[in-house]
Amino acid sequence: MTRIAFIGEYDPSSPTHSATNAAFRHSSDRLKADVSTGWVSTESLEDAMFDHFDAVLIAPGGPYRDLTKALAAIRFARENGVPCLGTCAGFQHMVIEYARNVLGVANAEHAEYRPDAAEAFITPLACSLAGRSMGLTFEPGSKVAEAYGSTSATEQYFCNFGVDPARVEKLKGGPMRVTGADAEGVIRVIEWPDSPFFVGTLFVPQARSLPTKPHPLITAFVRAAVVRAKQRVVAPGV
Repeated sequence: MTRIAFIGEYDPSSPTHSATNAAFRHSSDRLKADVSTGWVSTESLEDAMFDHFDAVLIAPGGPYRDLTKALAAIRFARENGVPCLGTCAGFQHMVIEYARNVLGVANAEHAEYRPDAAEAFITPLACSLAGRSMGLTFEPGSKVAEAYGSTSATEQYFCNFGVDPARVEKLKGGPMRVTGADAEGVIRVIEWPDSPFFVGTLFVPQARSLPTKPHPLITAFVRAAVVRAKQRVVAPGV
């Protein structure tokens, strides 16, 4: 069995959380894979979690109850080759983890937690994207382009926060790849190089998944989780 953790604060009334549950069923059914998923609140996270799960979704819907633990989970996944997908708030927290632990900006913050932070890498969008669908372009050869089988797509957003424009060049100056942007060139997708699957999207792909047409990015992520699960069987403890 393949086990995937949904890291976030589950709310049954949230449309993105309902869509997440459904999207992973769609993709698991399409792959004919035995997949178990479970929501894990950030305040319940512990190092041993990675002994029990093969991949992690950093879920939409912030703020998280324990920012420190959420960032630690993202860092572990990034540094240990654990398949990881972050959507909406998940993308935002991936950016903060990267800024702190790779770019060396120890006090990098998310404005939803600290509106007055001097080093806010994630800030309120000038124009909210909540409820909007927008076109995207992907870098050829990227994980996201490979998953879609295309260098363009239209996706749905639920967010009010994004990468602070003043921090874009700093983010692009490190090893994290910016592999997707909107029509104005604004960052919408990031990927960690040399990882089996480490992708963050400001949009929520789960929202466009259907039983008859599972979302390709969710399916690609589930496939990566299945591969890791098989590897862990061959080499326990990996």
